[in-house]
Amino acid sequence: MINPFLNLEYEPAMENLGDDYYDVVTPAEFPQHILRFRNDDLLPIIGLSKDEVEDSHWVEAFGKFQSIRPFLALKYHGYQFGVYNPQLGDGRGFLYGQVRGRDGVLYDFGTKGSGRTPYSRQADGRLTLKGGVREIIAGETLFRMGVNTSRCLSLIETGEALWRGDEPSPTRSSVMVRFSKSHIRFGSFERLYYFQRPDLVKNLLDHVIYYYYPHLTTQDKPYTLFYSELVDRVALLAAQWMSAGFCHGVLNTDNMSITGESFDYGPYAFINTYDPTFTAAYFDYGGRYCYGNQPLICRWNLELLQKPLGLLISLEDLQQELAKFERVYQGYYQELMLKKLGFSQLRNNLGEKLVQETIDLLKESQYSYHQFFADLAEQFNYGWHNSYELILENSEINSSNLDSWKRLYHLCLETFVREELDQIQCTLHQYNPQIVPIRAIIEAIWHPITTEDNWLPFYDLLAQIKQ
Repeated sequence: MINPFLNLEYEPAMENLGDDYYDVVTPAEFPQHILRFRNDDLLPIIGLSKDEVEDSHWVEAFGKFQSIRPFLALKYHGYQFGVYNPQLGDGRGFLYGQVRGRDGVLYDFGTKGSGRTPYSRQADGRLTLKGGVREIIAGETLFRMGVNTSRCLSLIETGEALWRGDEPSPTRSSVMVRFSKSHIRFGSFERLYYFQRPDLVKNLLDHVIYYYYPHLTTQDKPYTLFYSELVDRVALLAAQWMSAGFCHGVLNTDNMSITGESFDYGPYAFINTYDPTFTAAYFDYGGRYCYGNQPLICRWNLELLQKPLGLLISLEDLQQELAKFERVYQGYYQELMLKKLGFSQLRNNLGEKLVQETIDLLKESQYSYHQFFADLAEQFNYGWHNSYELILENSEINSSNLDSWKRLYHLCLETFVREELDQIQCTLHQYNPQIVPIRAIIEAIWHPITTEDNWLPFYDLLAQIKQ
């Protein structure tokens, strides 16, 4: 049987840009190939069904890398913790191929843990099995929560033992394939500015607009409009992270996608309680990338991108577009938080008041951020419309603000007729999953994998996330 992955119509979009933007690389060979995860939910997007794709097909394509296509390690630089680093690039992955989806969108297959490249420096080009597991969980959870995110297509254990400096014993190795809209980063442009190549900046920007912002190709000033839309997309992404209670952990400019998509998950974490100072990465000693700083950092990264784009666009136009970031971000955040509370909109500034009092309640009580919204979705009933005292009556929230918050939520409910309550309940369930994998939950499913090679808790968690 022909391998469906090898029979896809791959588009040489990135390849056609030329080797100023990548190096052709050879993948590593691994002693073993155990398929640990296959994302069948993504197959229909590229015109495949799970019944026609066997496990061996995943291994052949994404573990043994059987393909006639060249594999491209992309070149980029970036600001890491505020310091420019010209020694970056795809150091443990490559662009496997690009496929046009049934929805007309061009998608990337990008590897992680597939071996050394010219940009590996002193690293081994590998990915720990736990790192792969964590990235799967991040992508699937954020997708369930409505965040614009990349997702994992597959994860294969490779049979290699890896040594990591922060671990006392060897750990297991894996190779992952990421499914995303693009692997072009802010740092892809920053590298070209570093070499003062406006010609290459123009080629790349034309490429980005043609493939990822095609509606701008016939507009006047498409470059300025591109930056304007990117500012909007990144503001939305930051609002999605914040409302989802998600801390990316390392928002360096090489981890920012030019399509405004969330990707490249390392030491991320979902917050336990509402704490703007919460920091996901243990090495982020100053809290630069803490949960509460994410909108500010996203804006700062957009400002840094003005350097390379300024070779083609007037600085005045760039600054004018960036000036809207805070307003746009606040609008998106308000909208998303209202949806987590069950409402599409509220009249007479009730929405702003409810969101602020909800944040105040969560901050003061330190009740579980995700459990609070899960409680809303699970306990919601028609009785809440009749009496504020019935709201969250089964939740163990200890706060002096709770009574006033319940009165306000009841006031918001009173602006709707009884027949509209079903839609509120539907919105609550849509935006608030019953389980969000905070660190303790991830560690709980990782323990049986390491001690018993038991993957059932991991698969069960993924099934629960989808509900």
